[in-house]
Amino acid sequence: MLVELNVRDFAIIDELQLRFSSGFNVLTGETGAGKSIIIDAVSNLLGGRADSTMIRSGTDVAWVEGIFYLNEPAKEAILPLLQKDGLEGDDENVLVLAREIRQERRNICRVNGRAVTLGTLASIGQHLVDIHGQTEHLSLLRVREHIDFLDRYGGLWTLRREVADLVRELRQVRQELDALVRDERELARRADLLTYQIQEIAAANLEVGEEKEFNEERTRLANAEHLLELANEAHRALYVGEEGQLSAIDLLAQVVHSLTSLEKIDSSLEEQRQTAEETSYRLEDLARSLRAYCDSIEFSPARLRQVDERLDLIYNLKRKYGDSLAEILAFGEAAQRELDGVTHREEQVEELEAREAELLRQIGTLAAQLSAQRRAAGERLAEAIEAELKHLGMAGARFGVGIEQKEAEDGAWVGDKQMRFDTTGIDRVEFLVAPNVGEPLKSLVRIASGGETSRLMLALKTVLSAADQTPTLIFDEIDAGIGGRAGGVVGQKLWSLTAGASPGVAGPESLGLRTKGHQVLCVTHLPQLAGYSDVHFRVDKEVSGERTLTTVQQLTEEERVEELASMLGVATRVTRRSAQELLERVSKVKEKPL
Repeated sequence: MLVELNVRDFAIIDELQLRFSSGFNVLTGETGAGKSIIIDAVSNLLGGRADSTMIRSGTDVAWVEGIFYLNEPAKEAILPLLQKDGLEGDDENVLVLAREIRQERRNICRVNGRAVTLGTLASIGQHLVDIHGQTEHLSLLRVREHIDFLDRYGGLWTLRREVADLVRELRQVRQELDALVRDERELARRADLLTYQIQEIAAANLEVGEEKEFNEERTRLANAEHLLELANEAHRALYVGEEGQLSAIDLLAQVVHSLTSLEKIDSSLEEQRQTAEETSYRLEDLARSLRAYCDSIEFSPARLRQVDERLDLIYNLKRKYGDSLAEILAFGEAAQRELDGVTHREEQVEELEAREAELLRQIGTLAAQLSAQRRAAGERLAEAIEAELKHLGMAGARFGVGIEQKEAEDGAWVGDKQMRFDTTGIDRVEFLVAPNVGEPLKSLVRIASGGETSRLMLALKTVLSAADQTPTLIFDEIDAGIGGRAGGVVGQKLWSLTAGASPGVAGPESLGLRTKGHQVLCVTHLPQLAGYSDVHFRVDKEVSGERTLTTVQQLTEEERVEELASMLGVATRVTRRSAQELLERVSKVKEKPL
């Protein structure tokens, strides 16, 4: 619901702030006062076409802001769009749209204070408001949505979802089939490559951890002479000693002998003697281990070449298949699984083709049932809308629901024919009208705009109000070409679209309680229509200095009587009494249950 509209420097509007009712709002005033300009401002706010001529003379920027309160259907449609681009506000029930139209720079569009593209603004706006007037923003003129209206009207959404689920499964099956029945030569090349990769990895006979062992061995082989030299030097120092000098073991033996003699005199040196003996034994063990290490060192160019070749093989495999031996082995396992899939492709193709054929039959059966129910719902819808048109002074007008189907080679089986389909079924639905007697039914989107179109849209909205999830409906000059008696009927129809909404000014505290119905805004010149409003705004044009400005005032009950009297003619005692009687009649109508 449109809670508040703020406009600045737009056309002849200097600055304007309007708070709308959640029910039926009307705007009245003299021709040229600026009523339709307000509707144009809303259209621009929703992503409509804008240009610099909309900027008030003498200024550089026109600005429009709308505060919307989202009911549940609107939230369901809009929240995913907001979440996708991170545009959520502090309160998920409230949405703020804004647009700046600039003379020389690009327009700036905002959603909840964040800059967005015009496309994003329009995609959100289409779920908020339907406008019928000089600038179209009407969902009923989008043919792709006619099938949604019909299915909601006919209560067919459950069956449609069943069809959609089968169609999505079929698409998955076909994607898998496409992957399996690719070009045979490409599959053969792929199989050869997989076979080579698997064999290359298997032939290497890799073991996790061997690379580290080979690197260590290579280091020893490459430094064998230096290692032997150092080890021999350490062994000589421990066990042999340099020429004319004792070895470390011999020197330590002397230490042990001296400490043994000392212990005989001073028993407190027992621990030191034991330490010396233990050290002597450990040095002897160390000398033996160094001797064994020297004996183990082998300078073998042949073995070094073997180790280098093994490491080169591991490096090449890592370069192609993974950063570690574990990743190389995992790559080989994955390649084997893929090769198995290619090898057993024919069996999988047969299974998927069988499932595809089964799904085409199931989809065709359900879609045919859905189509039959759509035709029955279409007949009921046409009858209801023609009855509404009769009340609106278009007794000769006809309405129809066109349902077309087309054959397709890969379509769903309906009887012995294959029909084109998607997640909505096998039907293409379009609303058709013939406004005048003797004219054939034509596409709703091709009929000329004007009073007949407005009344036709009102009839559609009245019948489809339960199926139409757009919260706010705006009708600009809907009374064109109709008289006072029909105007009263139109007014009652517009008010009925609100489903008895609270007449108070819109806002979270009132809109939050609404569970059905639409918010309606209407520009009108007919007092019989305006009398049904919950909130009445008068639009005036005045001259201030050398500037022409548009002003809007929400009328009190007394001011409303005066405005309706003026709309009936010159405001006199007679027209005031007529206006009062009009409001009394409307009040009695509103007291009756909808």
